[in-house]
Amino acid sequence: MSLTIKEILENKGITPREEHLEILETRWKGMQALRGDLKGANIDDADIALRNIPGGDHVE
Repeated sequence: MSLTIKEILENKGITPREEHLEILETRWKGMQALRGDLKGANIDDADIALRNIPGGDHVE
């Protein structure tokens, strides 16, 4: 059973306003749908690394 965003936030002691709850619920369902697509993904193919090189944007 999957928890709703309201239940998750209440477990953390956060009580959102009712007008925000609908927006949060929509976004939560969207994130859950995206996460569902990752269940069959090969981790080795999805493993990437990002590096931040300060001032490195001018290096060719």
